[in-house]
Amino acid sequence: MTHTVTTAGDPLPALPGRAPYDVTVIGAGVVGTALARELARYPLRTALVEASDDIGDGTSKANTAILHTGFDAAPGSLEARLVREGQRRLSAYAAETGIPVERVGALLVAWDTEQLAALPALLAKAAANGYHAARLMDADELAAREPHLGPGALGALEVPDESVICPWSTPLAFATQAVRAGVHLHLDCPVRHIEPGDTAHTLTTGRGTLRTRYLINAAGLYADEIDRMLGHDVFTVTPRRGQLLVFDKLARELVRHILLPVPTAVGKGVLVAPTVFGNVLLGPTAEELDDRTATESTREGIALLREKGRRILPRLLDEEVTAVYAGLRAATGQEDYRIQEYAGLRYIAVGGIRSTGLTASMAIADHVTALLARTGLDTGAPAELEPLTMPGLGEVSDRPYLDADLIARDPAYGTLVCHCERVTAGELRDALVSTLPPRSVAGLARRTRAGNGRCQGFHCGAGLRALIEGARP
Repeated sequence: MTHTVTTAGDPLPALPGRAPYDVTVIGAGVVGTALARELARYPLRTALVEASDDIGDGTSKANTAILHTGFDAAPGSLEARLVREGQRRLSAYAAETGIPVERVGALLVAWDTEQLAALPALLAKAAANGYHAARLMDADELAAREPHLGPGALGALEVPDESVICPWSTPLAFATQAVRAGVHLHLDCPVRHIEPGDTAHTLTTGRGTLRTRYLINAAGLYADEIDRMLGHDVFTVTPRRGQLLVFDKLARELVRHILLPVPTAVGKGVLVAPTVFGNVLLGPTAEELDDRTATESTREGIALLREKGRRILPRLLDEEVTAVYAGLRAATGQEDYRIQEYAGLRYIAVGGIRSTGLTASMAIADHVTALLARTGLDTGAPAELEPLTMPGLGEVSDRPYLDADLIARDPAYGTLVCHCERVTAGELRDALVSTLPPRSVAGLARRTRAGNGRCQGFHCGAGLRALIEGARP
């Protein structure tokens, strides 16, 4: 099957006068790509439209990379159900495709008597959400389980099935399977205007127009703007910035679990968590903003994180910081997801997904596909997708530089280009000729880890840029 991926300079294949798409998904983050993958199972002509030059280039690339159990979601909410179902589905999918996951478990740490008193209610909440493996832990056991924890911790709630996952491989796997199964991916294609029609909607984009019978809005931070193009004023997205610090791999021995604070109405608070790449995360902040592009880090944000981190894990502040980054969550003033179908318009809004979207993505896709049928779309019978194996980016994976047999067959896998992250010439070559090749050094980093290490590309950056420039048509 021909793979259709268009980008700046390529004409859109669905111009007026041609048959419209059956379904178009706006937004190629983790939710949009999961939707495209799910729709690819059906005999439908589907498009995935993305304003950026790569998939997963917005909120999805800058989250805390936790595969949640949903233990603390609002019982009975749509989010609670979809996170619970999504965790099971994504765990199985990750095992099938090689997406890195580590089941490290989480400890919800109480630092004062008020927080300690709140733990039993959180335990009951977990049970109400169908999660029964959580348990309370006293201060002595907590100190034994996390010996580097700061002084004064009074106890904890253990959630043993919380995991960390690769946030980049997940949408890439979804999109790769979708494109290989026939979904048209249009990058560099921001939607400027939508003209609803009786039989097909016309989307005016930065690269021309396309027509579609059904429309799914998974535009993340811009979901409310797309919603208004369809005549609705139901929600407003308020960007919530989360700044994070990434500590060097030498800090990894300091923490054994995801260390969570007792949550507040603003969010889950500042956490300390290992990553599948061997680093340690500290963050995020929770800053309500007006600017949907404000992904810069601030002096105040970093100072706040260091203050919180000093209490949680004092020795962490003695370690080197490898990177600082910030992501924006699509808060809408409602804690539940804003997923709504409009049968008369043949349109579904998927908004307000926030930080649990990675975990819930596959369940959201299944739920929205069912809503499409309710709006009148005859999806046809589903089929199995071609199996997929993703590159092993996690530290517990069999990395190519350690595989003597692989190197014997192809010496490029024994030639290190990024020494900090142990990325080989063979891996870089594979990424550049993949179904969805990177179009920037940042995109290459998300596919291979190259340039993400302690020197932040000082050694390999020029070579990586040359590879990207050489791969451009």
